[in-house]
Amino acid sequence: HLRLNKRSCYYVNLDPAAEDFAYEPDLDIKDLISLEDVMEELGLGPNGGLIYCFDYLLENLEFLTDPLESVTEEYLIIIDMPGQIELYTHVPVVPTLVRHLTRAGAVNVNLCATYLLESTFVVDRAKFFAGTLSAMSAMVMLELPHINVLSKMDLVKGSMPKRLLKRFVDPDASLLDDDPADTADASAAATAWKRDVDPLSPGSVMAGGSFKRLNKAVAQLIDDFGMVSFLQLDVQDEDSVGAILSYIDDAIQYHEAQEPREPNDELENPWEDADLS
Repeated sequence: HLRLNKRSCYYVNLDPAAEDFAYEPDLDIKDLISLEDVMEELGLGPNGGLIYCFDYLLENLEFLTDPLESVTEEYLIIIDMPGQIELYTHVPVVPTLVRHLTRAGAVNVNLCATYLLESTFVVDRAKFFAGTLSAMSAMVMLELPHINVLSKMDLVKGSMPKRLLKRFVDPDASLLDDDPADTADASAAATAWKRDVDPLSPGSVMAGGSFKRLNKAVAQLIDDFGMVSFLQLDVQDEDSVGAILSYIDDAIQYHEAQEPREPNDELENPWEDADLS
């Protein structure tokens, strides 16, 4: 999408476990440290290894900041982060990194956090509200302009009425009041009781009243704060990608940072950015 619109982009990968890339990063944390090496040499698990990798990055910030200082304002800097929620909600490593990169820090750039939640979460309403709570937690911790996105909309398109989908886009706590899963859970609980199934087993607990009350408390907390709403993203749809990018541009004040251009600037050399290979 950026190439089609002739937008300059600087792509940074900060996921030390990433292996396959659709586009080659301009800067890759694995040139500094990789999760595989940390797990092998220090005997850490995946989550502990990720935290170690980011602690190491914070100790060697010049690896990230030195290249970024030479990136000019017409570039959109995309920083691809790991998906483990612990990095954004449980430990202060990413918030510390953010403070160093933003206007108050050394690199002096505008950042916008973009949180992606798979649209398939809407199939399980309890799971959706858990994901939404994680998004809200990240918003509070990062203290950045923040966009929440329901990704992979092509997987649910046409399978859910638009009116119902809107209740997920602007999370509606009452979704749990008419959850279709409640009927199935009640039936499963009754069957388990007849079969003398352990009431403390995971299936029994998740079908029980205390679990439902917990979910409703989470949904009500999200509703009380009123911070979270979602944009919809279908990567196969150029208009959908463009809409998300326009929100990001507004959040980082991209257009305000651009140099004024004369009307004929783009006509002086129309082949300058063309790919002639």
